[in-house]
Amino acid sequence: MKNILSWSKFLLCLALSLDCLAADTPQTFLMRPETLVKGKQLVQQGDAAVVKALGSILQDADKALKNGPYSVVFKEKIPPSGDKHDYMSVGPYWWPDSTKKDGLPYIRKDGQVNPERFSIRDAEYHNALCRDVYLLSIAWYYTGKQDYAAHAARLLRAWFIDPATRMNPNLNFGQSIPGITQGRGIGLIDTRALAKLLDGVSLLKGSHALNAGESAAIRQWYASFLQWMRTSPIGMDEADEHNNHGTWYDVQTVSISLFLGDTAQAAKILREQTIPRIESQLKEDGSQPHELARTLSWNYSQMNLKGFFELARLAENVQLNLWTMETRGGKSLKKAFSWMLAHADPAAPWPYQQIKPRDMKGFAELARLVAPRYPDLDVRKLPAQETDRQADLVLLTGSDL
Repeated sequence: MKNILSWSKFLLCLALSLDCLAADTPQTFLMRPETLVKGKQLVQQGDAAVVKALGSILQDADKALKNGPYSVVFKEKIPPSGDKHDYMSVGPYWWPDSTKKDGLPYIRKDGQVNPERFSIRDAEYHNALCRDVYLLSIAWYYTGKQDYAAHAARLLRAWFIDPATRMNPNLNFGQSIPGITQGRGIGLIDTRALAKLLDGVSLLKGSHALNAGESAAIRQWYASFLQWMRTSPIGMDEADEHNNHGTWYDVQTVSISLFLGDTAQAAKILREQTIPRIESQLKEDGSQPHELARTLSWNYSQMNLKGFFELARLAENVQLNLWTMETRGGKSLKKAFSWMLAHADPAAPWPYQQIKPRDMKGFAELARLVAPRYPDLDVRKLPAQETDRQADLVLLTGSDL
């Protein structure tokens, strides 16, 4: 009888230990939960490489402690709705028509950014919010220092919760064009970094820096935003784009679905939208004709490929392998990567239009992150990197992107 009781106590302790381990495992989607857990153990053990990587990330997180808060209400211009809580931005490649006295309607100069774009900082603030919350959440997770979590929560309250500063969950006035339109579907490209923000929010759950009501409010905000993305005319217009805009639309809708716990919807989007995009956007040789038609053909090909790679990482959360999958037409992300890799010699001529220098550093960084997925592709000839910051993040979070 005594042995039976001892065995029962052992099983109970084991069950409780497993429950605690599950509770301590982060529910992230780009960052790999198993890497985070292992990374924290290695830091506690004094592993030199991980400790060094953490030190460099903490430098960035310490800078983030001094940033913000950010809000869409800080802009001087008022959106057409009359409500500063509505997000607003100006199309980057649209300029006043010099042949018209009032400059209207604006005309397009692809790849040439009009400085007016920066007079409204909503897009800049959103990118900063995503970056800072991501860094602060990692810093909190690894150090347990509440200052990091508290500041991340402060930033999140300002953007999503505080009635005085919160953003309305829509992009009705994104990338407007004076004299033509007050907002466009392609304005949704402005918020493409939100996947990192959502990972940061998920990682912060263990900090209790946000109370249950605040966490629920952020989830409701994203539920409303996702509903707007999938049902509004502007959102549906972006969903129908056949280039990088459509790709990054999927990144956002899949990320939000995973964040809200709707894995079935995430899988449905990936199967019914993303895989058809791989088929329609790529040629069988891996080239991207929609991006190659741009005046910054290399940069846009790289940007679109990064979006697809981010989707491949997100798809792992629903047991779907986009990394090596081939469509019925023989299209694949591996072929797209291989095609760009073959053209990645900065000394070789690039046979497509590129009105600014190619972003070779960015491609080299992206290539080295995904190279383990494609061990038969050689990335060793790519330019050396000046910084290991991305490598530090990969070591700490396991994120490919």
